[in-house]
Amino acid sequence: MDITLQKSTLQKVSSVEITGSKSESNRLLLLQSLFPEVVLNNVSNSDDSNLMIKALASKEKIVDIHHAGTAMRFLTAYFAVQEDRETVLTGSKRMKERPIKILVDALRELGADIRYVKNEGFPPIAIKGKTLIKNEVSLKANVSSQYISALLLIASKLKNGIVLTLEGEITSVPYINMTLSLLNEIGVKTSFENNVITVYPSEVKPKPLTVESDWSSASYYFSIAAISNAGTQVTLSSYKENSLQGDSCLVDIYRHFGVTTVFNENSITLTKEISELKPLTLDLKNAPDIAQTIVVTCFTLGIPCDLMGLHTLKIKETDRLVALKTEIEKLGGSVDITDKSLHLKASKDINPMVPIETYNDHRMGMAFAPIALKQSVIIKDAGVVSKSYPTFWEDLKTIGFKISE
Repeated sequence: MDITLQKSTLQKVSSVEITGSKSESNRLLLLQSLFPEVVLNNVSNSDDSNLMIKALASKEKIVDIHHAGTAMRFLTAYFAVQEDRETVLTGSKRMKERPIKILVDALRELGADIRYVKNEGFPPIAIKGKTLIKNEVSLKANVSSQYISALLLIASKLKNGIVLTLEGEITSVPYINMTLSLLNEIGVKTSFENNVITVYPSEVKPKPLTVESDWSSASYYFSIAAISNAGTQVTLSSYKENSLQGDSCLVDIYRHFGVTTVFNENSITLTKEISELKPLTLDLKNAPDIAQTIVVTCFTLGIPCDLMGLHTLKIKETDRLVALKTEIEKLGGSVDITDKSLHLKASKDINPMVPIETYNDHRMGMAFAPIALKQSVIIKDAGVVSKSYPTFWEDLKTIGFKISE
């Protein structure tokens, strides 16, 4: 389904309810499967989380997680400790091109029985679940935090826990801390000192947990607020000031665009203030998922930006650096990229009615939507947003966007 977003004007005051964080939900769903006494509220309604739920409940030998990268990493570790169960974990064509070797090597180091079905280092993988006795393993510190979190999530079920040494400078620290904090919330003892993370075998406390709403999904409304007229307000629920999610750094980043954030009891209100627009330089190694949103914000406002720390974007649903360059330049912008950075030049005009390719990447579809506040735009394969935010287009209509198929 392709949709057209006509040039629109945002309502002066509006509000949107956003479901639970995909990142928190997928971690807690795995923990709930390991420890059924954990009760969850406000779980994400995203495709990724629904696939996680389905995979965890499946009794089939072949488990297909389609495009869900987080599920692939987390379930690789999960099925490795399901004693006497044989599982083949597979996914979409793109998923079969996304590397899994780092995690498989680490699990094998702990004693896991995993083999590649087709191509060495890539899904699909065949897993024979067993008891893992070894508890010491090392990873390079700059790998995807999902590899690290996958090991930490199963660690308290291992007979001797886990001692994970990270070698070098750590990236994506907020996502590692999120995993450790969620483990702590259910009663699992952990420590994180001098690049060594220890998770101890622990008794879990039966308790209900409410998943905070997704900050990555909120990012599109920060962009919308930044591009809208001064005085515009958007309220989003449900968010915490002491969030575990790394993307909550949006609050500080978007001050640069004149967006102020006020935390209410169970929500945040974004207000656009009059501000001078200046070039932006950021290191996003701790929050790479909001890079697309920030680039589109800068392009639409006509300001240059230099974003670093983007090395993980090349192995996402698509090569997001190449995709951003391609689509921004179709709109009339100028972008230079390296394997870990993006540099956008200032531009004055936005080409109208440009068809934006989404590359099976939910964030490409949503990140480019705010452009419609300045110029009409077409989003190709718009249904791809269901991966993380199924009601996105309907929610945009409620706040003033003019959208047609």
